[in-house]
Amino acid sequence: MRIVVIGGVAGGMSAAARARRLDEDAEIVVFERGDHPSFANCGLPYYVSGEITEREDLLVQTPQSLRETLDIDVRVRHEVVAVDPHAKTVAVRSDGGEETVTYDALVLSPGAKAVRPPLPGLDSPRVQTLRTVGDAVTLRERIDRGARRAVVLGAGFIGLEAAEGLRMQGLAVDVVELAPHVLPPLEREIAWHVAAELRALGITVHDGVGATAIEPGDREDLVVLSDGTAIAADAVVLSVGVTPDTDVFADAGVQCERGAIVVDQHGRTSVKDIWAVGDAVLSTDRVTGLRRPAPLAGPANRAGRLVADHILTPGTARPIPHPVGTAIVRAGSLTAALTGANRAALEAAGIDYHTVHLHPDDHAGYFPGAERIHLLVHVRAADGLILGAQAVGRAGVDKRIDVLATAIANRMTGPDLIDLDLAYAPPFGSAKDPVNLAGMIIENVLRGDLELWYADQSDEPGHLLLDVRGPDEFAEDHLPGALLVPHGEVRERLDEIRTAAAGRGIRVYCASGKRSYLAYRILRAAGLSAANLSGGLLTLRSTVPAAPAPIRLVNPSL
Repeated sequence: MRIVVIGGVAGGMSAAARARRLDEDAEIVVFERGDHPSFANCGLPYYVSGEITEREDLLVQTPQSLRETLDIDVRVRHEVVAVDPHAKTVAVRSDGGEETVTYDALVLSPGAKAVRPPLPGLDSPRVQTLRTVGDAVTLRERIDRGARRAVVLGAGFIGLEAAEGLRMQGLAVDVVELAPHVLPPLEREIAWHVAAELRALGITVHDGVGATAIEPGDREDLVVLSDGTAIAADAVVLSVGVTPDTDVFADAGVQCERGAIVVDQHGRTSVKDIWAVGDAVLSTDRVTGLRRPAPLAGPANRAGRLVADHILTPGTARPIPHPVGTAIVRAGSLTAALTGANRAALEAAGIDYHTVHLHPDDHAGYFPGAERIHLLVHVRAADGLILGAQAVGRAGVDKRIDVLATAIANRMTGPDLIDLDLAYAPPFGSAKDPVNLAGMIIENVLRGDLELWYADQSDEPGHLLLDVRGPDEFAEDHLPGALLVPHGEVRERLDEIRTAAAGRGIRVYCASGKRSYLAYRILRAAGLSAANLSGGLLTLRSTVPAAPAPIRLVNPSL
């Protein structure tokens, strides 16, 4: 049996390696149009930053190592330019010319290509992407030759990793993002912390604006933004998104939708004996049911393995699971992560949901070094099914998001989180882990024991705003028109609160939502209509803050 794989890296090489482990006699050929069939594409920004020092450390496997260990025939710099499903052949172009190769089973793993907007000057030699080892090497060489100013177009995961890496190398860095905030998949109250950290690093953030032109110059380019800003740059990194690279396969009759290959639960395309995996494949979101590509290494690796199973052992092959969409990124000393659906996806799918916010410590507060985690969880309003979660903080974020990703994959509800038996010792967690606490808040909401109000409702009239923090906190920052009654005085001042409310509902708040919840329960027990601010002022000030001024750290070497 001859298995031909088009494209290496995550999905393609995973399929090829698994196929060899299942069948020692199969002939396995991989065509990779680039120079490297298996490399750490997620490690590229860290080579730019200098944290990965050697280019060779990015190479997971080479054609020679794959031949020696797995007897796989890997041919780099070979591009498949046509597929004939009827003859079961592929036309391959290389430096040696063009050849036709037959297959019994064909696996498509072409990946995605960078989106190139119709931007004047985009062909400048100073503009590049960061998607291959060659891209990373070129950017490092540019730095070594004396580049001192960089502009990153796009503040998604790769864009921010590139910006951080360039800043670590001492460059002045501007990040430009057309969306209202950096890391658009994140909710704004989580992304705010990331933007603040970027500014603290000395990175200038331009959000809500786009680039309109790149004006090449002799010594540097000028990046012109839609708000009139012009930024000089020695290097410009283009990271505004990707699109499936599937034109050749669509021409061969493989069904595609919005450019992505349509597959069944085993990775089979619309054409017999052709499977597809990776960034170019249309996936069905596990939470919302929306269909879109999921350009993530983990799902691609797992899908490649399962496609090989279906090719060689179809009777026992498990279906490819729908992705949850878990992702994580470092920004300075912060970690930001998400799993499941965000608000935009839930609203696009027409799903009614609740959101809870909390700000627990990553481990026991009495043990030195505790760091705050800003955590939110979306749950289905009808039954509390967990739909998505996001978090940002300096420690413990990855652990909590991984637990919540597992909960989503197993269709757990918010109250189920209360009973999770999670590891606890003072240096590592709390007896009530942040995940357990989230479950408790969700259960209170579902039971009707807690009514929430949200940061974007802070300007709505017709309510009494009740601040239950201390006088010093109130003096430092409070909502206009709020009545101050510290939470320990609420019981004895109920008549004063009732008079101030004058029949209106009471919107109570504190710093994080904990003290205000205690006050809320007292108000409700007294028969007053009340709601508690989800996440308190910590969430509100990261949702509707005054726009912070860009910070540029002084560095005499720039």
